[in-house]
Amino acid sequence: MSGTRTRLLAMIVKELWAVLRDPRGRIILFVPPLLQLVLFSAAATLEVKNVSLGIYNQDQGVAATEFLQQLGGSPNFRHLVTLNSPDEVRAAIDSQKVIGAVVIDPEFSRDLAGGRPAHIQAIFDGRRSNAAQIVSGYLTQIASSAGAALDASRASPPTAVAVTNWFNPNLDYLWFIMPALVVQIGAISALSVSAQAVARERELGSFEQLMVAPLRTWEILVGKLVPPFAVGMVNATIYLAVIPLVFGVPFTGSIPLFYLTMVCGLYSLVGLGLLISSVTKTQQQAFLGQFAALPPLVLLSGFTSPIDNMPGWLQVIAEANPLTHFNVAMEGLFLKAMPVATLLNSLWPLLLIGSMALGIAVREFRARME
Repeated sequence: MSGTRTRLLAMIVKELWAVLRDPRGRIILFVPPLLQLVLFSAAATLEVKNVSLGIYNQDQGVAATEFLQQLGGSPNFRHLVTLNSPDEVRAAIDSQKVIGAVVIDPEFSRDLAGGRPAHIQAIFDGRRSNAAQIVSGYLTQIASSAGAALDASRASPPTAVAVTNWFNPNLDYLWFIMPALVVQIGAISALSVSAQAVARERELGSFEQLMVAPLRTWEILVGKLVPPFAVGMVNATIYLAVIPLVFGVPFTGSIPLFYLTMVCGLYSLVGLGLLISSVTKTQQQAFLGQFAALPPLVLLSGFTSPIDNMPGWLQVIAEANPLTHFNVAMEGLFLKAMPVATLLNSLWPLLLIGSMALGIAVREFRARME
């Protein structure tokens, strides 16, 4: 037993030294993830702000003027561009000068004054479909607000709708983005370190030394698991401190459960990384394998679009993606204090995926050692 412990400790020290001995390498492992957290939090926004909107106003009445004043006072619109004809509307959208245009009917104010339904047409640039949907929601909200104010001025109480947003009361996009970034950036770091582990040995010519060393296969792979785990846990600790303090996103869950989730998530990702490293011969091939794996992992994780919106066959594939379950667990811990019983529904798939990937990696590693 002591011999196994000694061999395992020696393998772990060797792997940590191989990863951390280069000062530039240490900087690359820890500084870029923190920079990515800051940059992605600003770039990966789900909000649409500071956009230009075209206005084709065919009505000079009071109601139209008040509606345009509300549009101009919205922080979501940077500039309202006055358009004077349908041709100008088409040209402004075609040239992407505006994201869309609001066309106010000539009878808008008169219809409102007479108690009849008034119409506003909104034309959007379909090439920017996601942004157009969001801006359409802004316009609908402003129009509803204007209609409610008009009803109140007529002493006719508007229908009251009480809206409550659980887990994210103000619908702040950072509250959604930041927990997901812990997963996405953690995946990049874990795969980048683990995918190079075995390939580096082959390229540097030290793989033969491992083959003749008095080490069992599982001892070698456990030693190679430690560096990406160590890097991932250090970065996770930094994120756990930075996200609530700097970005104001609350952490409502349990800290021990957070680290348990990180262990399970890193286990699955490191397993995939070692699988990539075991079937490649050079570090360049390992890098390309990691690069090929990351985009589908991120796209199928629910980070960029809800999994429920995907075709049925793609949802089945997404269930085999560790980032899918990792995202659910991390968002639950940050935003809704996910209890252990619910958290386990996301953790056991991570352990299963990691064990399957490591099993294949062990088989490939043994095949190349024989």
